[in-house]
Amino acid sequence: MTSRAVNPGARVLVVGGGYSGLRFAGAAAARGAQVWLTHRRESLEAQGATEAFSWLRFDAEVGAIPELPEGLTHALITLPPSTAGTDAALLHLLEPLRHQPLLWLGYLSTTGVYGDSQGGWVDETSPTQPSLPRSQARLQCEQQWLSSGLPVQSFRLPAIYGPGRCPFEQLRSGKARLVHKPGQVFCRIHVDDIVGTLLHATDQPAGKQPAVINVSDNAPCPSSETLAYAAHLLGCKLPAVQRFEAIAPEMSPMALSFWADNRRVSNALLCHELGYQLRYPSYREGFSASLAEEQRGNIPGA
Repeated sequence: MTSRAVNPGARVLVVGGGYSGLRFAGAAAARGAQVWLTHRRESLEAQGATEAFSWLRFDAEVGAIPELPEGLTHALITLPPSTAGTDAALLHLLEPLRHQPLLWLGYLSTTGVYGDSQGGWVDETSPTQPSLPRSQARLQCEQQWLSSGLPVQSFRLPAIYGPGRCPFEQLRSGKARLVHKPGQVFCRIHVDDIVGTLLHATDQPAGKQPAVINVSDNAPCPSSETLAYAAHLLGCKLPAVQRFEAIAPEMSPMALSFWADNRRVSNALLCHELGYQLRYPSYREGFSASLAEEQRGNIPGA
């Protein structure tokens, strides 16, 4: 059996140098890999440019299509579909990637592809019945990557949090809303457990590469519970409780969409069958670590 590990000999392309992509690139570079990230801006001044990575401009809307380095062994696609439902990486990079000696290609998808299970558990064998247009587009793109003939694994993610992506600033500024919707739960994952999962997947030998993996922590729960814990960490008061049905008429379509699906996502395949150990099993450990990192001012890609 052969390993596909990101190691000092690896040449890694990360398409999308945003929050998750930048953290993965940093971890791959720390292993000694040579890493390229794509970006859309003409200037990297606000992108957190670093000597650890090489940057490639990729902005299909203005015709900025990069020429890929030779000898790529790993690729990670983090770009979401456009508002039209298209995937710029599929349209412009798939064919060039076919000519690379890729050992692994990761695609960041969403647990939204399962749709609404009314609070029930879903796993990788559950039917995909996305209700939201953005989740429908993501499923279509995911299926195209999986059928591309490349060594693709899709990682279905719930809400992503981490340093700069927790409710601390909303609480400090008084903009946080404590909303109660009976029976509603949300799943989430710390960005460093996304990175850990991706590296763990590349470390697996041939034969242990499921096409689809759910990446979620052990603690689906109401958003009111996580907000209360964030307030506890800050030592501040919670805002008054608002009932969802009372405020729904004034919420934007985007805000309402986050409350449309209700499901619990199983991580049994990742944690039990593949043996990945979550760094942050719940938001409690994750929020505490995120606040400490924010206080140190170390928030790359936030």
